[in-house]
Amino acid sequence: MLSGPAFATLLRAQGFAFAAGVPCSLIEDLIRTLETNEHMPYVPAVREDIAVGMAGGAFLAGRRPVVLMQNSGLGTSMNALASFSLMYGLPTLLVVTWRGHEGKDAPEHILTGAITERHLGLLGIPHRVLSEASAADDVAWAVNEMDARSQPVALLVPPGVFGVSHGGRGGEGGVVAKTDVKPTRGFRGDTPFAPTPAMRGTTPGATGEPLVARISRHAAIRAAVKQLGTEPVVHANGYPSRESHAVADRPQNFYMIGSMGLASAIALGVALNRPASATVVFDGDGNLLMNLGVLPMVGARAPRRFVHCVFDNEVYGSTGNQQSAAPGVRLDALAAAAGYRSVATAVTEDEVAERLAHGLKADGPHFLLVKVTPEQADVPRIAHTPAQIRDRFRASLAAS
Repeated sequence: MLSGPAFATLLRAQGFAFAAGVPCSLIEDLIRTLETNEHMPYVPAVREDIAVGMAGGAFLAGRRPVVLMQNSGLGTSMNALASFSLMYGLPTLLVVTWRGHEGKDAPEHILTGAITERHLGLLGIPHRVLSEASAADDVAWAVNEMDARSQPVALLVPPGVFGVSHGGRGGEGGVVAKTDVKPTRGFRGDTPFAPTPAMRGTTPGATGEPLVARISRHAAIRAAVKQLGTEPVVHANGYPSRESHAVADRPQNFYMIGSMGLASAIALGVALNRPASATVVFDGDGNLLMNLGVLPMVGARAPRRFVHCVFDNEVYGSTGNQQSAAPGVRLDALAAAAGYRSVATAVTEDEVAERLAHGLKADGPHFLLVKVTPEQADVPRIAHTPAQIRDRFRASLAAS
């Protein structure tokens, strides 16, 4: 059987320097190895599409990424792979465990196992079936393919390829033996949340005071952009991207054209691979609500230079202003509970400018909730192709 340390060594030799994923017992030994690997840190994700987003951010920041997932995660990742990784052309290695292989597994894995190769074929993702004997060639092939095609490729992992640490387990509900794995870097579980005075705004987490929108998102973005220097900004898809593009198009702007909900995951991937430099997210309430699981991931990983700015208009603007779930939840309170170092609110242009500027200078991660009206500016679509957005953003990160 192939060991986790041996496969990690193969990945490292091919230049892989970032890993994210959702666990499966078939690669338990590999994950256990990566959890303590200083050269290729592994970030556990709450969903596979978030892992795909983080891997894309890592690539944009100059790293070669790998994503670990069970084959059921291909379904979860369909949109992220199609309208992010494949559309922008982002080389990524997908290590996909093949549950339900040859029809031998628990009932919930049988259909997924039968259609796994067809699923990859529909996406146009080349794949090989990993084995112990061919592992070195398989990884080398994957690197050549992903670089030549500028897209994800997959290695399928049937049962029995990897050894299992601390005894076997057949399904996802097995008990994992207690180990001495170090806590996630940046975790502050023993530190009570304490927003800094300059970032409190209306202290929403403490008082729950209602926020009344006074400005449009376009005006709020205009105020925010004035505080930026060369910081990269990952934009949520739809009007946050279009309005920011109209206000000030910058090489440091990564505009999401599809992949709704992934902006914060992509930015987290960028931030974790550029820890000394600030990373900003221009998010929307609908986008964040679609992937709320990213909040505790940001809180746990605690990127020090990270500003998560959410423009909350309580509607889905690109589809006709249908109401989102934002009126019934305080997104800033959720961020506070998830472990962000500070949260703030803003309802005027001056507040946006002041609090974003503070977040860019102080240790984070920071969360800024900007309440805006549903009004949308009459702005054109993004003028650049996905490849152009990718290349100029990546070049700007390399130059900074």
